[in-house]
Amino acid sequence: MQPVAQHHAGDLAQARRRAVRPRDAATLILVDRAAGAPAILMGRRSAGHSFMPGKWVFPGGRIEPSDFRVACATELTPCVASELEASLPPARARALAVAAVRETFEETGLLLGRAASLPRGRAWTAFGAHGVAPDLACLGYVARLITPPVRAKRFDTRFFIADAAHLVSREPVDSRELEEIAWFALTATAALDLAAPTRMVLGHLAARLAGTAPEPLFRRFRSPAE
Repeated sequence: MQPVAQHHAGDLAQARRRAVRPRDAATLILVDRAAGAPAILMGRRSAGHSFMPGKWVFPGGRIEPSDFRVACATELTPCVASELEASLPPARARALAVAAVRETFEETGLLLGRAASLPRGRAWTAFGAHGVAPDLACLGYVARLITPPVRAKRFDTRFFIADAAHLVSREPVDSRELEEIAWFALTATAALDLAAPTRMVLGHLAARLAGTAPEPLFRRFRSPAE
C-alpha cells in the first residue's frame, strides 16, 4: 500500500497533467432600471452545449483576435482600466471589454455602441452595419471567475456591467447560442436554473447595486462542486 502522502502527491501530479489552461473570456451583465427595480438580461444555453447545457447565463464568450484591433467610439474609463490592468496588460484588458460587447451582440442582437466609424474585420461586419462602434466608457467591471482545473473546458472570465439605457437596440433576438433570452427582475433570477458561478455573481451584483460591494469579485474555483 502506498503511503498517504505519496498517494496524495500522485493525485496532485495527475490533476496537474490533466489541467487545461483557462481561456480568456468576457461576459456582459445588462441592467435595465426603466421600470424601477433592476432587471437583468439572461439567456438559456442550448441543451446540446458541452459547457453549461441548459443553464441560464449572461451573454459572453471567448476573446477573438479582432477584439484587439477594432476601433471603438469610446474607451474604458480610467477606473475600470486600472481595475483590469491589475492582472492584465492594457491591450488585453481593452480587448476583453470589446469581446463582451461583441459577444452580446452576436448572442442577443443588442448593440452597446455609439455613432462612429464602422468597426473593421469579418467578426464586426454585422455590428458595423448599424453605423455604430463599441461604447466602452459605459462599462463597469464586476467580477473575475476562473473555472476548475479538472474541467475539459476552462475559462478565465471577466464580468462587465452596463446600463441598458446605453443600448442602441432594446429588443433581444434569440440565437444559436441562446435558445431563450429574457429580462428578469434581479430577485426572480434565484428561481432560474443557474450554475454556481452565475449564482455567485448575481449575489455580488445585488450587493453592488445596493452599494455594499464596491470592489470586483474574484474567485478561482478549485473543484467542479464549488
